[in-house]
Amino acid sequence: MSSRRNRGFTLIEVMVALAIVAFSLTAVAASMGQMIDTANAMRERTYASWIAQNEIAEMRLANVIPEVTTTSGEVDYAGTEWAWRAVVSETGVENLFRVDVTVSYAGSPDGIRTVSGFIGEPVAAGQSNRSWNRGSGNAGATE
Repeated sequence: MSSRRNRGFTLIEVMVALAIVAFSLTAVAASMGQMIDTANAMRERTYASWIAQNEIAEMRLANVIPEVTTTSGEVDYAGTEWAWRAVVSETGVENLFRVDVTVSYAGSPDGIRTVSGFIGEPVAAGQSNRSWNRGSGNAGATE
């Protein structure tokens, strides 16, 4: 009498297992691709934000009242060419101006990030807090 023993998987079982593995690997690859795209987008937005903040800081450091106008320029940052566009507008408060800087890739009309800042009337060095001390008597005064 011969006894028949199972010595492995059938072809159907192997094909089902391979199909499950193939679907799983496809889902993992798609998920990894999305994570990489998200990380790249976050990096680009961060760089654009830094570029915009640098432009606002440079306008403040010029220590002049800005003109209500639009300016633009290009900068090489992190190995990439970027374009920025600064719009200076009035705020309704005397000698206080709003600056909106939009950053995009050079040659692209789509902005990646817009940062807003405010620039006030320039003052002498060491006098930046004088408006806070006006109504407080002798607060901050030195003799």
